[in-house]
Amino acid sequence: MPAGNKSDRLGQEKISKLLIKLSLPAIAGMIIQSLYNIIDSIYIGNLGTEYLSALSLAFPVQLIIIALGVGTGIGASSLISRLLGEGRKKRASNAAEHVFILAIVYGAVIGTIGFFLSDEIMSIFTNDPVLIDLSQRYIRIIMTGSLAIFAPATFNYILRGEGNTFLPMVTMFIGAITNIILDPLLIYGIWIFPEMGVEGAATATIIARTLGGIFITFVLFSDKNEIKFNFKLFKFDFQIIKDIFKVGIPAMVNRLMFSFAITIINGILGMYNTTAIGVMGVVFRLQSFYLMAVFGLNQGYLPLLGYNYGYKKPERMKRTVLIGWLTALTFGAIGFTVFQVFTEPLLRMFNSNPEFIEIGIPAFRKVSISYMFMALNVIGAGTFQALGKGVPSLVITFLRQALILLPSMYILARIGGLDSAWFAFPIAESIAFIVNIIWVVLLLRKNMKEMKNENMQKEYVKQE
Repeated sequence: MPAGNKSDRLGQEKISKLLIKLSLPAIAGMIIQSLYNIIDSIYIGNLGTEYLSALSLAFPVQLIIIALGVGTGIGASSLISRLLGEGRKKRASNAAEHVFILAIVYGAVIGTIGFFLSDEIMSIFTNDPVLIDLSQRYIRIIMTGSLAIFAPATFNYILRGEGNTFLPMVTMFIGAITNIILDPLLIYGIWIFPEMGVEGAATATIIARTLGGIFITFVLFSDKNEIKFNFKLFKFDFQIIKDIFKVGIPAMVNRLMFSFAITIINGILGMYNTTAIGVMGVVFRLQSFYLMAVFGLNQGYLPLLGYNYGYKKPERMKRTVLIGWLTALTFGAIGFTVFQVFTEPLLRMFNSNPEFIEIGIPAFRKVSISYMFMALNVIGAGTFQALGKGVPSLVITFLRQALILLPSMYILARIGGLDSAWFAFPIAESIAFIVNIIWVVLLLRKNMKEMKNENMQKEYVKQE
């Protein structure tokens, strides 16, 4: 029986009410976080299309950093919610301590690599000396200060594991608002600040994330959480690392594959011109704004499903899945409608270059066809992660990106040119969705049958 604490509500309160409570703060935080990435691009885009293209080239490296932090965080959140559902609070706290140490190790390693090798890293993606110079100036600062990214990324998931999504939202708000304020000051050199261009955008990001990281660290070490840190009694446990990475590594690889896919996509688009690369960067940033709402929903959904899985409540699990998937489908429909109707005004926020608009409008309308499938694929991955199964989401991501998206984009580009290439996105997402839904249904049926049998045996023992 779970401990009588805050997380108990995950196994008792009404599912729809809980999902709203848990998801809304996460959605708000994720959207505001995505907003400052978009604002970054708007300010940088006003400097010229080559700056946007440089930012797009640096984007995969940023995704690798985020993948490490978020992947570890997802693994931790899944493990912590399941442990709390089983009533093992001390082990849940010990898992959180391991995550804290991992974040510091990540920051030290990535920071060292970025400081010494950023120029060589960006040379992998392009031979254009202007783009190499601009992108490496940006990514060196991001990598050197990466501890500021890892801390809030991983620590927020510790709190989400116990069902607290409000304080992670506050953390993201602190970072986002700070970034939005600092961006124009450091990029353009307003008031007492130096004009730093792309380096200003990177510096603003690191300062903002640092403030968010300081806030969430103080929260974690307070005595108001169900998770308690006590490093005096800390003992390294390889099984905890294994349990975190069992879900965390597939989550990381999912995002790393996305980073790899973007690199290849940029190469395919580069066969036409660098403006197409800039368009793809803007498409991904605007897409991420919509997807952050879906990810926020997923962050409320994951601990709720994971807790009831640990608590052995199949009926609550079934209702959580049904409500979560229907909500994701609604989000997907809204995203599709907005980006179909307001395509040109959204693109003009970044750049009004006629070639940019000409390429961007059909690109965005074709890519956004995939959004309903994309939303359901995100919540499908969250279902596997909540149940402690990281491999299925990894397999589906590999299918979608490596086996379908990249080959189909290359083939369509060769057959029909740039205009046809964009159709690769809805093709990949729709096929992945079919595999996703079949796998989820089979897994849930198996788990729920096992739980019902186990619960029946417990009732029989009690009666005896």
